[in-house]
Amino acid sequence: MPELHDKLLTTAKLVLKIAIPYPLRQSFDYLPPEGIDPTCLRPGVRVEVPFGPGEDIVIGYLLGIGESEIVDETQIKPALALLDLMPLVSHEDCTILRWASGYYHHPIGEVFATAFPSSLKQPVHERRLCLTEEGRHAQPQARAYRQSVLHDFLKSKAVGASLQQLNKLDWEWNATARTLIEKGWAAFEIADLNVQAVRRPAQERWLCLTGQGKGAAIVDQKPQCTDIQPLPNPAQQSAIDTVLKSLDGYGVFLLEGVTGSGKTEVYLRLVEQVLARGRQAMILVPEINLTPQLEDRFRARFTAPLAVFHSRLDDTARCRAWLAMQQGEAAVLLGTRSAVFTPLARPGLVILDEEHDTSFKQQDGFRYSARDVAIMRARQWSVPILMGSATPSLESLANVLRGRYSLLSLPERTGVAVHPTFHVVDIRRQRLNEGLSPVLIAQIGETLAHGGQALLFINRRGFAPTLICHACGWVAECKRCDARLVIHSAEHRLRCHHCGYEQHQLRDCPNCQTADLRPLGLGTERVEQALAKLFPKARTLRIDRDSTRRKGSLEGMIEQIQAGEVDILLGTQMLAKGHHFPNVTLVGILDVDGGLFSLDFRAGERTAQLIVQVAGRAGREERPGLVLLQTRQPDHPLLRKLIREGYGSFAAAALLERREGELPPYSHQALWRADANEAESPALLLTRLVELSTHQTEVLALGPVPAPMPRQAGRFRQQLLLQCNERKPLHELVAHLLRQLPGLPEAKKVRWSVDIDPLDFY
Repeated sequence: MPELHDKLLTTAKLVLKIAIPYPLRQSFDYLPPEGIDPTCLRPGVRVEVPFGPGEDIVIGYLLGIGESEIVDETQIKPALALLDLMPLVSHEDCTILRWASGYYHHPIGEVFATAFPSSLKQPVHERRLCLTEEGRHAQPQARAYRQSVLHDFLKSKAVGASLQQLNKLDWEWNATARTLIEKGWAAFEIADLNVQAVRRPAQERWLCLTGQGKGAAIVDQKPQCTDIQPLPNPAQQSAIDTVLKSLDGYGVFLLEGVTGSGKTEVYLRLVEQVLARGRQAMILVPEINLTPQLEDRFRARFTAPLAVFHSRLDDTARCRAWLAMQQGEAAVLLGTRSAVFTPLARPGLVILDEEHDTSFKQQDGFRYSARDVAIMRARQWSVPILMGSATPSLESLANVLRGRYSLLSLPERTGVAVHPTFHVVDIRRQRLNEGLSPVLIAQIGETLAHGGQALLFINRRGFAPTLICHACGWVAECKRCDARLVIHSAEHRLRCHHCGYEQHQLRDCPNCQTADLRPLGLGTERVEQALAKLFPKARTLRIDRDSTRRKGSLEGMIEQIQAGEVDILLGTQMLAKGHHFPNVTLVGILDVDGGLFSLDFRAGERTAQLIVQVAGRAGREERPGLVLLQTRQPDHPLLRKLIREGYGSFAAAALLERREGELPPYSHQALWRADANEAESPALLLTRLVELSTHQTEVLALGPVPAPMPRQAGRFRQQLLLQCNERKPLHELVAHLLRQLPGLPEAKKVRWSVDIDPLDFY
């Protein structure tokens, strides 16, 4: 590559190949910025360039230097400014971004933009339309009305008008601006936005005791680790030792540990060794809700600088964390899905907690899997990656069977804690109190009487999922989606959880005008009200997306629970994983039947994972835990195998079913989604793609069919699933179809996307 680079620098047609952060599957040619030595330019640097008909200023990313295919060199625009003398992302980072663009078939510019925090994606210059010296003294003719209006508008702007200001005019200004420019009265100029750079944190210095506490000294490096550490048990030590042997090379390790088995302690011990070698560690979690608890554990153990990166932080905080890792000032990165692209100066270890969680898959835009990208990054860096879970994904377990991953096991809980006891509650023919069976109500009362906490799980927020008229059967439905409006009684609102449409709660049926509207089904609000009547002296805390909207509210609730200020915890999946509630001795799962019957072939796996994860909140300390699982399907094979034989046996049986059905992980899929304002357009486009796929006989095309929700946010939706036992033919076909799409008239009225390795078919 260096030889090729030097050779290209000597050519007369030297151009920059720039990736633009737009949904365009190509790079664009630009001349180097004026006065810039081309030998300074390396892939990964940010470059300001004019782009589009209005020549908006955008930040592009240099992919390389080469010869232009444009014959007329006068059509090649010069780049405006070079923002980096040295790339902020390394050669290895660029390689991963190129791989991700190719594997997920996503535009390279948007992939590169994903790797940078927002503060580093903002242009520092803008184009402004200004009057020239001649234009300031000119006077447009009275009959040239629009020239006069634009001339007066520009004259009122001392520094000219930005494109944003011009676009706010209620008439088309472009043609008039061209006329003024041709007359020499106006010109576009580049103005400095005076964006304040994100500064690096000041160097901290530390006062530390010298040997045996006989004195003190000021040091620039804070001590790496505190002295107080719990001793690992034999299973933990075995897992630690196994990974340590591969600390100088690539390897994928799957840590299967039951809930409460001390996976976090394994993470901490390994990070300690990485820091001792002067290297950095990346720890990824699936959800923001899990970062505060894990951050506290790491800060309590290590005094090395820690960077946190997730979407609830402001742009400046995310940028500082990103730069701290990129410049090597921070030693540990703790973040969610998007943190996987953060550059590390001295990578030493990657850890992925709750690796099975679907939150690691981006479901819109650039649809990447952070788990798979993390594995590729570890491979590129030649460092080990450790993926932990009590309920590993079937994909990861299949890779263990293939010999690609090494399996590590933590089969027992730490300390004196034991596995919780499961009890299936058959709720058929039982009189329920807002979803609570007599057995569960009695057990809650007994738990509270003995000073324990009860956790109740129902994966549905709001008061009830349906409002129905008891007189005529009318149901409140969203006007924009094929979905029912959810009742939020505390706010007296009906709300669609898919598009956000909402309205006031109704008193009378709009169909028959009777006042007999009734809630149907259960949500967290409804169960909360029932608990208040059943246990009026108990302190109940509801945790769902509605109750944790305010910043810091979830952290405050977790502190309340751990301080013993809560008797009954009620919530959704936000409570299901990762949290350590030492005083919870009872877990009640109100209804799992919805996950037992689904068109999604992954529904059984997700239901089993959810049951095990929720159950894992019970009995994590000295007192034993009890899990009550309410169901109308007590003899369902999934429940019987899971409860009697454990998750491992369930997973083995599920893998056998997947193999026999030729479903992932024993095949590979790509899902095309299409939506439009007209009902017919999506199906027409996807049908055309099927016709263009007939030459690839190894790939099975299923569809097009309506999406599980055929209409969402006013748009009609269709899907086409491509499936193949081998990756290569599938990706070749996807690439072929992407090349054909721009020329298809059916694509002009449709918004479409392609999802590689889809997890969500909704």
